[in-house]
Amino acid sequence: MSPATAMTAFLGTILQVPQRGQVARIDDALIIVDHQGMIAAVITSDDPSYEAECTRFDRLGLLNRLAAGSYLLPGFIDLHVHAPQWAQLGTALDVPLEVWLQQHTFPLEARYADLDFATRNYNQLVDTLLANGTTTATYFATIHLDASLLLARICLDRGQRALVGRVAMDDADQCPAFYRDPSPAEAVAQTRAFIQQVRAMPGNDHGRVLPVVTPRFIPSCSDELLYQLGALARELDCHVQTHCSESDWEHSFVLDRCGKSDTHALDQYGLLTRKTILAHGNFLSDNDLTHLASIGAGIAHCPLSNIYFSDAILPLAKALSLGAHVGLGTDISGGPSPSILDNARQALHGARLLESGVHADMARPQRGRPDQRISHLDAFWLATTAGGVALDLPIGLIAPGYQFDALVLDPATPDHDLFLTGDEDASALVHKIIYCATKPNIRQTWVAGRKVFDRN
Repeated sequence: MSPATAMTAFLGTILQVPQRGQVARIDDALIIVDHQGMIAAVITSDDPSYEAECTRFDRLGLLNRLAAGSYLLPGFIDLHVHAPQWAQLGTALDVPLEVWLQQHTFPLEARYADLDFATRNYNQLVDTLLANGTTTATYFATIHLDASLLLARICLDRGQRALVGRVAMDDADQCPAFYRDPSPAEAVAQTRAFIQQVRAMPGNDHGRVLPVVTPRFIPSCSDELLYQLGALARELDCHVQTHCSESDWEHSFVLDRCGKSDTHALDQYGLLTRKTILAHGNFLSDNDLTHLASIGAGIAHCPLSNIYFSDAILPLAKALSLGAHVGLGTDISGGPSPSILDNARQALHGARLLESGVHADMARPQRGRPDQRISHLDAFWLATTAGGVALDLPIGLIAPGYQFDALVLDPATPDHDLFLTGDEDASALVHKIIYCATKPNIRQTWVAGRKVFDRN
């Protein structure tokens, strides 16, 4: 597959949620995409230029027609993936987070010093995510510079939009001797080299793969390292990703060590910016959420993973009401599915459980938290538009000025659970897609105007 080299066009029905609670369906839209994969225009069928433009692109052989009955959706955005953990997906979900890290995850991640091992796993991971409609993924890699660069290279070659971070972790009390940075200085030097080499990578002229400053989380990093990584992120104008207030253990650890919440500690270290993505955030207080909203930092809500490792459900409706930027993450392999659709469904389930409560031996007024549910439109928006907002990138929406990152959803594909009568309005379509669509329904995936997956 080669990158788009000329203007191309797509003809089909767009289905999206451009703002929270607002669904948009545009039948027979003509989407014109420039040579850099940016949407130049979306022309509706009642526009005076519509017929002429359709004919022009058709005669040039540059018109991509969607199959009848299919829908063009914005690509899914995954804000939190541990790429090396792909090899243990669906295992070790029966132990606490701190045990899972020390006994399972750190030994696995240490194996990525072997580039053959890394190549096999990273290729399969990226291919699987593209087949699931994930056009953008935000990846934690490992402490290994070469393997982290390999992941960035594979994303470029496969065509996925990605934000990739070489993980920094140096605290001897929390990180095993076989898997940690030897010093803050070395961790920062390796991170700087990673950033510079990703930006200079052949084929990455337009920044489709971005480097990310990635302290694993406060418990695994010394104060010196955290301060220096904050300074590096400012100096090189990079995105930042880390974990924040994920579980009882992590949340309490940071309070004991720093005397303040994760949110305010990360801000002190200079790691909280408009380009920061904080994974999980289940124990964020109203004060934390308001502070994040004032800065514009994003939260990667990982509802499947949170069942196993977070001990709590993120008060998602409250976070949104306080103005925080939130998108979805799979948290592979803390979450046992590579599908953002699965996580969108679980976001709905979790919010309903938080609202209703789960203890049948308590009276209803005492067992739940009122006004915590979200809608099916919210779930779709979180999977697409809201993820782009959290990353502060022009993605997640099919509109002029946005990258053409999209998937073709086919309700007629074999072996699936999505049944449409043809009478559904736009909201009902989204409802059925969120609850019933599965991987086989994703017919094609496009990134920056380039087809990167085709089920045929």
